[in-house]
Amino acid sequence: MEKYIRYLIVFLVFTIFIPVVQAVELDVISENVILYNLDEDKVLYEKDSGEKISIASMTKIMTAIVALEHIHDLEERIVLTSSDFEGLEEANASVAGFSIGQIVTYRDLLYGLLLPSGADAALALTRTVAGGRENFIDLMNQKAEELNLKNTHFMNETGLDEENHYSTVEDVATIFKYALQNEDFKEMITNPSYTISDKSLIFQSTTSKNLKRYGLDMEYVKGGKTGSTFDAGLCLASVAEYDNVHYMLVTARAPYGKTPYHLLDARTIYGYFIENFSNQFVIEKEDIILEIGTKYAKEKNISIYADENIQKYVPKDFKKKDLEFEYDGIIEVDPFIKKGTKLGMLTIRYDGDVIATKDIILNQKVSLDIKNYVIEHKIEVIILGIIFSFIVMCFIILKKIYRKLKL
Repeated sequence: MEKYIRYLIVFLVFTIFIPVVQAVELDVISENVILYNLDEDKVLYEKDSGEKISIASMTKIMTAIVALEHIHDLEERIVLTSSDFEGLEEANASVAGFSIGQIVTYRDLLYGLLLPSGADAALALTRTVAGGRENFIDLMNQKAEELNLKNTHFMNETGLDEENHYSTVEDVATIFKYALQNEDFKEMITNPSYTISDKSLIFQSTTSKNLKRYGLDMEYVKGGKTGSTFDAGLCLASVAEYDNVHYMLVTARAPYGKTPYHLLDARTIYGYFIENFSNQFVIEKEDIILEIGTKYAKEKNISIYADENIQKYVPKDFKKKDLEFEYDGIIEVDPFIKKGTKLGMLTIRYDGDVIATKDIILNQKVSLDIKNYVIEHKIEVIILGIIFSFIVMCFIILKKIYRKLKL
């Protein structure tokens, strides 16, 4: 019974294991931060990521994905009306540059929403996709519930500061990860520029434009959504790729000023992990991952080899000797265990984190060492010999009696 309990504990540790945030101290100005390794869906760094805050134009990530999921044809054309621009100048909202009466496609509007962060595009989408702002914002909050966002509520589609319009960088990251699964959204958010269908406007990615403006060499940043309001400060939700590792970073509440702290923070955070971590083969196929002793066998022990390469995101100074192996199962294999039998489970850890679990299967036939077996079981062998001799003697006697009776 205790053996099965141990199996259960190891299984639960692996299945409910939540990666631990990397314990590093970085010099960042933004008050709220979360960084993900998207390949492993693992938080690498965070700073007050669960605090409810204003999120400015990062709101438009949700606006975009809700619109995309309700638009049937991105090439459908619509006519912009005065209601699509109402109140934007007074609110000092950023606009894409569309005009009243202009005929555009939904694709044009979505690019205008995401690249130059156009509030005019946002209003046009809410009017045409859901029949009005109220209906569209209801859809945004419904999607937040679907994504199980406990600390998010929308009051508008643009991200302007408003009471009861809030989220967290953790929830924004969840929205962003979800949106990136949509191929159209992914293409739009990572596109540095876009020319609309009537050729009258060329949109530039605010993220790319600002990186160039401030002379920040961050080619690994593939796209993102900036934001800024009085309450939210400077915000940035971005995706990056370096050396085949995919990252996502969300920051908020960097102070206003001449210094682009949100961009500098992104450089600091991305830079640290790019410099110090990478994908590496922590286990390679045919590595010996376990030695198991034997009993009554010609082989002194059985070597268990890895059946696949295991690649993980680890420090660049990673050494295989630093891996920890915890085996729970049969510790001695005898020739009477069939090939293909599951012997137990191996948990592999690095720096306290579970990086893999493997079922340990007996993958070879174990040869019986008769001499060793007899020595270990001499009493049983003697008894069996006596029994066998008795049976043989009985057989001989019975055979003689049978012959006499036959005569």
